[in-house]
Amino acid sequence: MVAETPRARIAADRITMGCGSLSSLRLAGVAASFAAALLTGVAGAQSADSAKRADVPAFFQSQDPIEVTFTTNIGKIRGDKRENPPWRPATLTYRGTEGNLVTVPVKARTRGIWRLKMCEFPPLRLNFSKETSKGTIFHKLDKPKLVSYCHDMDSYEQYILQEYQLYRIYQLLTPVSHKARLLKFAYADSSDGKVRARRYGIVMEEPSALAARLGGSLIAQKGARASDLDPLQDALFGVFQYFIGNTDFSVAGLHNVELFFSSRGDVMPIAYDFDFAGAVNARYAVPDSTLRLLSVRQRLFRGYCTDAESYGKAFAAFNQKKPEIYALYSDSIGKLMDRGTVKETLRYFDEFYDTINNQRAAKRSIIESCIGRN
Repeated sequence: MVAETPRARIAADRITMGCGSLSSLRLAGVAASFAAALLTGVAGAQSADSAKRADVPAFFQSQDPIEVTFTTNIGKIRGDKRENPPWRPATLTYRGTEGNLVTVPVKARTRGIWRLKMCEFPPLRLNFSKETSKGTIFHKLDKPKLVSYCHDMDSYEQYILQEYQLYRIYQLLTPVSHKARLLKFAYADSSDGKVRARRYGIVMEEPSALAARLGGSLIAQKGARASDLDPLQDALFGVFQYFIGNTDFSVAGLHNVELFFSSRGDVMPIAYDFDFAGAVNARYAVPDSTLRLLSVRQRLFRGYCTDAESYGKAFAAFNQKKPEIYALYSDSIGKLMDRGTVKETLRYFDEFYDTINNQRAAKRSIIESCIGRN
Protein backbone atom coordinates (compact mmCIF):
# COMPACT_ATOMS: atom_id res chain seq x y z
CA MET A 1 0.00 0.00 0.00
CA VAL A 2 2.46 2.70 1.11
CA ALA A 3 5.61 2.26 -0.96
CA GLU A 4 7.48 5.38 0.15
CA THR A 5 7.26 7.95 2.90
CA PRO A 6 4.51 10.50 2.28
CA ARG A 7 7.02 13.34 2.69
CA ALA A 8 9.28 11.84 0.01
CA ARG A 9 6.28 11.31 -2.24
CA ILE A 10 5.17 14.93 -1.94
CA ALA A 11 8.73 16.13 -2.44
CA ALA A 12 8.85 14.09 -5.65
CA ASP A 13 5.79 15.94 -6.94
CA ARG A 14 7.44 19.29 -6.17
CA ILE A 15 10.90 18.48 -7.50
CA THR A 16 9.81 16.83 -10.73
CA MET A 17 7.87 19.88 -11.80
CA GLY A 18 11.25 21.15 -13.00
CA CYS A 19 12.68 17.85 -14.23
CA GLY A 20 12.89 16.23 -17.64
CA SER A 21 9.69 15.49 -19.51
CA LEU A 22 8.12 12.46 -21.10
CA SER A 23 6.41 14.67 -23.67
CA SER A 24 8.40 13.14 -26.51
CA LEU A 25 6.31 10.01 -26.05
CA ARG A 26 3.28 11.86 -27.34
CA LEU A 27 4.85 13.05 -30.60
CA ALA A 28 3.14 11.77 -33.74
CA GLY A 29 4.96 8.92 -35.42
CA VAL A 30 7.20 8.20 -32.43
CA ALA A 31 9.59 5.38 -33.28
CA ALA A 32 8.59 2.00 -31.89
CA SER A 33 12.14 1.32 -30.73
CA PHE A 34 12.21 4.55 -28.69
CA ALA A 35 8.80 3.84 -27.16
CA ALA A 36 9.83 0.29 -26.28
CA ALA A 37 12.85 1.59 -24.37
CA LEU A 38 10.52 3.37 -21.95
CA LEU A 39 7.99 0.61 -21.50
CA THR A 40 7.96 -1.44 -18.35
CA GLY A 41 8.86 -5.09 -18.57
CA VAL A 42 5.59 -5.79 -16.76
CA ALA A 43 3.74 -5.05 -19.98
CA GLY A 44 5.81 -7.49 -21.97
CA ALA A 45 8.05 -6.68 -24.92
CA GLN A 46 5.15 -5.33 -26.92
CA SER A 47 5.46 -1.94 -28.61
CA ALA A 48 2.52 0.44 -28.47
CA ASP A 49 2.02 0.63 -32.22
CA SER A 50 1.73 -3.13 -32.65
CA ALA A 51 -0.18 -4.01 -29.48
CA LYS A 52 -3.39 -6.00 -29.88
CA ARG A 53 -6.26 -5.81 -27.45
CA ALA A 54 -6.64 -8.89 -25.29
CA ASP A 55 -9.96 -10.34 -24.20
CA VAL A 56 -11.09 -9.74 -20.64
CA PRO A 57 -10.82 -13.02 -18.66
CA ALA A 58 -14.22 -14.50 -17.83
CA PHE A 59 -13.28 -14.14 -14.17
CA PHE A 60 -13.64 -10.35 -14.35
CA GLN A 61 -16.84 -10.47 -16.41
CA SER A 62 -18.81 -11.60 -13.37
CA GLN A 63 -19.60 -9.65 -10.21
CA ASP A 64 -20.81 -12.71 -8.31
CA PRO A 65 -18.89 -12.84 -4.99
CA ILE A 66 -18.68 -16.61 -4.82
CA GLU A 67 -17.22 -18.41 -1.83
CA VAL A 68 -13.64 -19.63 -2.19
CA THR A 69 -11.49 -21.46 0.34
CA PHE A 70 -7.87 -20.33 0.33
CA THR A 71 -5.65 -22.93 2.00
CA THR A 72 -1.99 -22.44 2.86
CA ASN A 73 0.35 -22.60 5.84
CA ILE A 74 -0.88 -19.41 7.47
CA GLY A 75 1.82 -19.37 10.13
CA LYS A 76 4.57 -19.41 7.53
CA ILE A 77 3.00 -16.85 5.23
CA ARG A 78 2.36 -14.48 8.12
CA GLY A 79 6.05 -14.69 8.94
CA ASP A 80 7.15 -13.71 5.42
CA LYS A 81 7.86 -10.04 6.08
CA ARG A 82 11.26 -9.68 4.42
CA GLU A 83 12.05 -8.59 0.89
CA ASN A 84 11.70 -11.20 -1.86
CA PRO A 85 9.53 -13.60 0.17
CA PRO A 86 9.21 -17.19 -1.09
CA TRP A 87 6.24 -18.50 -3.01
CA ARG A 88 4.21 -20.71 -0.68
CA PRO A 89 2.10 -23.63 -1.94
CA ALA A 90 -1.63 -23.04 -1.63
CA THR A 91 -4.98 -24.08 -3.08
CA LEU A 92 -8.20 -22.31 -4.01
CA THR A 93 -11.38 -24.37 -3.73
CA TYR A 94 -14.84 -23.36 -4.92
CA ARG A 95 -18.08 -25.05 -5.90
CA GLY A 96 -18.54 -25.49 -9.64
CA THR A 97 -21.70 -24.93 -11.67
CA GLU A 98 -22.77 -28.53 -11.14
CA GLY A 99 -22.19 -28.40 -7.40
CA ASN A 100 -18.86 -30.21 -7.51
CA LEU A 101 -15.86 -28.94 -5.58
CA VAL A 102 -13.07 -27.59 -7.78
CA THR A 103 -9.59 -27.25 -6.28
CA VAL A 104 -6.94 -25.23 -8.07
CA PRO A 105 -3.28 -25.43 -7.00
CA VAL A 106 -1.74 -21.97 -6.71
CA LYS A 107 1.27 -20.29 -5.16
CA ALA A 108 1.08 -17.25 -2.91
CA ARG A 109 3.51 -14.80 -1.40
CA THR A 110 3.29 -11.65 0.66
CA ARG A 111 3.59 -8.16 -0.80
CA GLY A 112 3.35 -4.53 0.29
CA ILE A 113 5.05 -2.58 3.04
CA TRP A 114 2.71 -0.87 5.52
CA ARG A 115 0.00 -3.52 5.58
CA LEU A 116 2.62 -6.27 5.59
CA LYS A 117 4.01 -4.87 8.84
CA MET A 118 0.77 -3.79 10.51
CA CYS A 119 -1.91 -6.29 9.50
CA GLU A 120 -2.91 -9.55 11.12
CA PHE A 121 -3.09 -11.15 7.67
CA PRO A 122 -0.85 -9.85 4.89
CA PRO A 123 -1.80 -8.75 1.37
CA LEU A 124 -0.84 -11.41 -1.15
CA ARG A 125 0.09 -12.01 -4.74
CA LEU A 126 -1.19 -15.23 -6.29
CA ASN A 127 0.60 -17.25 -8.97
CA PHE A 128 -1.52 -19.44 -11.24
CA SER A 129 -0.32 -22.14 -13.60
CA LYS A 130 -1.89 -22.09 -17.07
CA GLU A 131 -2.22 -25.86 -17.00
CA THR A 132 -3.94 -26.21 -13.62
CA SER A 133 -6.21 -23.15 -13.94
CA LYS A 134 -7.52 -24.10 -17.39
CA GLY A 135 -11.22 -24.94 -17.25
CA THR A 136 -11.69 -23.15 -13.93
CA ILE A 137 -12.98 -19.67 -13.07
CA PHE A 138 -9.35 -18.59 -12.67
CA HIS A 139 -8.45 -19.36 -16.29
CA LYS A 140 -6.20 -16.71 -17.89
CA LEU A 141 -5.19 -15.20 -14.54
CA ASP A 142 -1.43 -15.11 -14.01
CA LYS A 143 -0.13 -13.26 -10.93
CA PRO A 144 -2.98 -11.09 -9.62
CA LYS A 145 -2.95 -9.24 -6.32
CA LEU A 146 -5.27 -10.36 -3.55
CA VAL A 147 -6.42 -7.52 -1.31
CA SER A 148 -7.07 -9.55 1.83
CA TYR A 149 -8.42 -8.58 5.22
CA CYS A 150 -6.14 -6.67 7.57
CA HIS A 151 -7.76 -7.70 10.85
CA ASP A 152 -10.51 -10.26 11.41
CA MET A 153 -13.09 -7.63 12.38
CA ASP A 154 -16.34 -6.50 10.74
CA SER A 155 -15.15 -2.90 10.52
CA TYR A 156 -12.07 -3.92 8.55
CA GLU A 157 -14.21 -5.99 6.20
CA GLN A 158 -16.23 -2.84 5.52
CA TYR A 159 -13.01 -1.18 4.36
CA ILE A 160 -12.55 -3.97 1.80
CA LEU A 161 -16.12 -3.57 0.54
CA GLN A 162 -15.78 0.19 0.33
CA GLU A 163 -12.49 0.01 -1.56
CA TYR A 164 -14.05 -2.45 -3.99
CA GLN A 165 -16.88 -0.01 -4.62
CA LEU A 166 -14.32 2.67 -5.54
CA TYR A 167 -12.82 0.37 -8.16
CA ARG A 168 -16.31 -0.17 -9.56
CA ILE A 169 -16.90 3.58 -9.71
CA TYR A 170 -13.59 4.13 -11.47
CA GLN A 171 -14.58 1.54 -14.08
CA LEU A 172 -17.86 3.40 -14.66
CA LEU A 173 -15.93 6.59 -15.38
CA THR A 174 -13.18 5.23 -17.62
CA PRO A 175 -12.01 1.90 -19.06
CA VAL A 176 -8.46 3.08 -18.32
CA SER A 177 -8.70 1.55 -14.85
CA HIS A 178 -8.25 -1.80 -13.16
CA LYS A 179 -10.94 -4.43 -13.20
CA ALA A 180 -11.53 -6.12 -9.87
CA ARG A 181 -13.67 -8.88 -8.43
CA LEU A 182 -14.92 -9.46 -4.92
CA LEU A 183 -14.84 -12.98 -3.48
CA LYS A 184 -15.84 -14.36 -0.08
CA PHE A 185 -12.74 -16.13 1.19
CA ALA A 186 -12.43 -18.78 3.87
CA TYR A 187 -8.79 -18.65 4.97
CA ALA A 188 -7.82 -22.19 6.01
CA ASP A 189 -4.55 -23.30 7.59
CA SER A 190 -2.97 -26.29 5.87
CA SER A 191 -1.20 -27.24 9.10
CA ASP A 192 -4.44 -28.35 10.76
CA GLY A 193 -7.21 -27.78 8.20
CA LYS A 194 -9.00 -25.22 10.36
CA VAL A 195 -10.55 -22.07 8.89
CA ARG A 196 -9.01 -19.04 10.59
CA ALA A 197 -11.27 -16.36 9.09
CA ARG A 198 -14.09 -15.80 6.61
CA ARG A 199 -13.78 -12.40 4.98
CA TYR A 200 -14.28 -10.70 1.64
CA GLY A 201 -11.24 -10.03 -0.50
CA ILE A 202 -10.53 -8.37 -3.84
CA VAL A 203 -8.72 -10.00 -6.75
CA MET A 204 -7.16 -7.31 -8.95
CA GLU A 205 -6.52 -7.23 -12.67
CA GLU A 206 -2.77 -7.29 -13.28
CA PRO A 207 -1.11 -4.23 -14.84
CA SER A 208 0.09 -6.27 -17.82
CA ALA A 209 -3.44 -7.60 -18.39
CA LEU A 210 -4.85 -4.07 -18.18
CA ALA A 211 -2.37 -2.85 -20.79
CA ALA A 212 -3.13 -5.79 -23.07
CA ARG A 213 -6.89 -5.24 -22.69
CA LEU A 214 -6.52 -1.60 -23.76
CA GLY A 215 -4.07 -2.37 -26.56
CA GLY A 216 -1.09 -0.48 -25.20
CA SER A 217 1.75 -0.74 -22.72
CA LEU A 218 2.89 0.65 -19.38
CA ILE A 219 5.67 3.17 -18.73
CA ALA A 220 8.02 2.58 -15.80
CA GLN A 221 9.83 5.92 -16.04
CA LYS A 222 9.24 8.35 -13.18
CA GLY A 223 9.05 12.13 -13.48
CA ALA A 224 5.90 12.57 -15.58
CA ARG A 225 4.48 16.10 -15.63
CA ALA A 226 1.10 17.47 -16.67
CA SER A 227 2.39 18.29 -20.14
CA ASP A 228 3.22 14.62 -20.67
CA LEU A 229 -0.32 13.41 -20.02
CA ASP A 230 -3.51 13.18 -22.02
CA PRO A 231 -5.42 16.26 -20.74
CA LEU A 232 -8.82 14.61 -20.30
CA GLN A 233 -7.50 11.49 -18.58
CA ASP A 234 -5.28 13.70 -16.44
CA ALA A 235 -8.29 15.74 -15.35
CA LEU A 236 -10.46 12.67 -14.78
CA PHE A 237 -7.70 11.02 -12.73
CA GLY A 238 -7.23 14.08 -10.51
CA VAL A 239 -10.95 14.71 -10.05
CA PHE A 240 -11.53 11.05 -9.20
CA GLN A 241 -8.84 11.18 -6.51
CA TYR A 242 -10.51 14.31 -5.14
CA PHE A 243 -13.92 12.62 -5.32
CA ILE A 244 -12.78 9.72 -3.12
CA GLY A 245 -10.69 11.98 -0.87
CA ASN A 246 -7.36 10.36 -1.73
CA THR A 247 -4.01 12.11 -1.34
CA ASP A 248 -1.91 8.93 -1.04
CA PHE A 249 -0.47 8.97 -4.55
CA SER A 250 2.18 10.55 -6.75
CA VAL A 251 2.10 10.65 -10.53
CA ALA A 252 5.72 11.81 -10.72
CA GLY A 253 6.87 9.14 -8.26
CA LEU A 254 4.63 6.37 -9.63
CA HIS A 255 3.26 5.82 -6.14
CA ASN A 256 -0.14 4.12 -6.38
CA VAL A 257 -0.16 5.25 -10.01
CA GLU A 258 0.56 3.52 -13.30
CA LEU A 259 1.15 5.26 -16.63
CA PHE A 260 -0.56 3.71 -19.64
CA PHE A 261 0.92 4.39 -23.10
CA SER A 262 -1.84 4.02 -25.69
CA SER A 263 -1.49 2.97 -29.32
CA ARG A 264 -2.26 6.60 -30.22
CA GLY A 265 0.79 7.78 -28.29
CA ASP A 266 -1.13 9.22 -25.33
CA VAL A 267 0.11 8.82 -21.75
CA MET A 268 -2.67 8.27 -19.21
CA PRO A 269 -2.44 7.97 -15.40
CA ILE A 270 -4.22 5.08 -13.69
CA ALA A 271 -5.06 5.14 -9.98
CA TYR A 272 -5.07 2.16 -7.62
CA ASP A 273 -4.87 1.37 -3.88
CA PHE A 274 -7.59 3.40 -2.21
CA ASP A 275 -7.53 2.25 1.41
CA PHE A 276 -6.16 5.62 2.57
CA ALA A 277 -8.99 7.48 0.83
CA GLY A 278 -11.51 9.51 2.79
CA ALA A 279 -14.35 7.54 1.21
CA VAL A 280 -13.00 4.39 2.89
CA ASN A 281 -12.16 6.26 6.11
CA ALA A 282 -10.08 3.43 7.58
CA ARG A 283 -9.17 3.93 11.22
CA TYR A 284 -5.47 3.51 10.42
CA ALA A 285 -5.47 6.05 7.57
CA VAL A 286 -3.95 9.44 8.35
CA PRO A 287 -2.97 12.20 5.91
CA ASP A 288 0.60 13.31 5.51
CA SER A 289 1.35 15.97 8.12
CA THR A 290 2.81 18.35 5.53
CA LEU A 291 -0.60 18.59 3.86
CA ARG A 292 -2.07 20.05 7.06
CA LEU A 293 -5.29 18.07 6.78
CA LEU A 294 -7.28 17.21 9.89
CA SER A 295 -8.22 13.76 8.59
CA VAL A 296 -8.40 11.76 5.37
CA ARG A 297 -12.04 12.87 5.09
CA GLN A 298 -10.85 16.39 4.36
CA ARG A 299 -10.47 16.69 0.60
CA LEU A 300 -7.45 18.25 -1.08
CA PHE A 301 -6.97 18.33 -4.84
CA ARG A 302 -3.51 16.99 -5.73
CA GLY A 303 -3.98 16.45 -9.43
CA TYR A 304 -1.86 18.14 -12.05
CA CYS A 305 -3.03 21.34 -13.71
CA THR A 306 -4.68 20.95 -17.10
CA ASP A 307 -6.98 23.00 -19.31
CA ALA A 308 -10.43 24.24 -18.29
CA GLU A 309 -12.16 22.27 -21.05
CA SER A 310 -10.79 18.98 -19.72
CA TYR A 311 -11.90 19.81 -16.18
CA GLY A 312 -15.35 20.63 -17.54
CA LYS A 313 -15.55 17.29 -19.33
CA ALA A 314 -14.42 15.48 -16.18
CA PHE A 315 -17.13 17.23 -14.12
CA ALA A 316 -19.69 16.36 -16.80
CA ALA A 317 -18.64 12.70 -16.69
CA PHE A 318 -19.20 12.59 -12.93
CA ASN A 319 -22.60 14.23 -13.28
CA GLN A 320 -23.63 11.86 -16.05
CA LYS A 321 -22.57 8.80 -14.05
CA LYS A 322 -23.96 9.99 -10.71
CA PRO A 323 -27.12 7.81 -10.81
CA GLU A 324 -25.04 4.73 -11.65
CA ILE A 325 -22.47 5.56 -8.97
CA TYR A 326 -25.10 5.92 -6.26
CA ALA A 327 -26.90 2.78 -7.48
CA LEU A 328 -23.81 0.71 -6.64
CA TYR A 329 -24.62 1.25 -2.97
CA SER A 330 -28.06 -0.35 -3.24
CA ASP A 331 -27.28 -3.30 -5.53
CA SER A 332 -26.28 -6.79 -4.41
CA ILE A 333 -22.74 -5.67 -3.52
CA GLY A 334 -23.92 -2.47 -1.86
CA LYS A 335 -26.26 -4.49 0.34
CA LEU A 336 -23.24 -6.26 1.83
CA MET A 337 -22.19 -2.94 3.34
CA ASP A 338 -23.28 -1.55 6.68
CA ARG A 339 -26.25 0.80 6.17
CA GLY A 340 -24.60 3.51 8.25
CA THR A 341 -21.46 3.28 6.13
CA VAL A 342 -23.54 3.62 2.96
CA LYS A 343 -25.33 6.73 4.21
CA GLU A 344 -22.08 8.29 5.36
CA THR A 345 -20.43 7.54 2.02
CA LEU A 346 -23.25 9.00 -0.06
CA ARG A 347 -23.23 12.16 2.07
CA TYR A 348 -19.50 12.40 1.41
CA PHE A 349 -20.16 12.10 -2.31
CA ASP A 350 -22.92 14.73 -2.05
CA GLU A 351 -20.30 17.19 -0.78
CA PHE A 352 -18.19 16.51 -3.87
CA TYR A 353 -21.11 17.13 -6.20
CA ASP A 354 -21.92 20.36 -4.38
CA THR A 355 -18.36 21.48 -5.12
CA ILE A 356 -18.11 20.61 -8.82
CA ASN A 357 -21.55 22.06 -9.55
CA ASN A 358 -20.71 25.38 -7.92
CA GLN A 359 -18.48 27.33 -10.30
CA ARG A 360 -16.80 29.33 -7.56
CA ALA A 361 -16.22 26.30 -5.31
CA ALA A 362 -14.88 24.19 -8.19
CA LYS A 363 -12.49 26.94 -9.19
CA ARG A 364 -11.22 27.44 -5.64
CA SER A 365 -11.01 23.79 -4.54
CA ILE A 366 -9.90 22.12 -7.77
CA ILE A 367 -8.87 24.31 -10.69
CA GLU A 368 -6.82 26.80 -8.65
CA SER A 369 -5.45 24.13 -6.30
CA CYS A 370 -3.81 21.92 -8.92
CA ILE A 371 -0.14 20.97 -8.80
CA GLY A 372 2.08 22.93 -11.17
CA ARG A 373 0.07 26.13 -11.20
CA ASN A 374 2.27 29.24 -11.56
